[in-house]
Amino acid sequence: MKNYTKFEKTKGGRVELHEKLGLTGSEISINALPAGANIPFVHAHKENEEVYYILDGDGKFVIDGEEVALKAGNVVKVAPAGKRQIFAGDKGISYICIQTKAGSLGEYTAADAIIG
Repeated sequence: MKNYTKFEKTKGGRVELHEKLGLTGSEISINALPAGANIPFVHAHKENEEVYYILDGDGKFVIDGEEVALKAGNVVKVAPAGKRQIFAGDKGISYICIQTKAGSLGEYTAADAIIG
């Protein structure tokens, strides 16, 4: 049995990687919205925080009623209770969203590594 899974994303809107890669500790999605489009609902989470990495384009978040401008290179963390909605700007927007249970990170990077 291999210790890895590989998936290749082609063009298109949203892909959730938990199914494609068999993820067990997080949900990661790759997303693209065309110019002027938006996620058609406001949402929050019960337990999961989200980290959004803007790959390309521009747009805005509305989080708890506050507008947050977005452009390529921005990274935004949203706490579980944050009511959020994302809107694409004139260029459209593509981003990665990583969703994990808030407060669950025990070990990370070198502290979790087994060398050799």
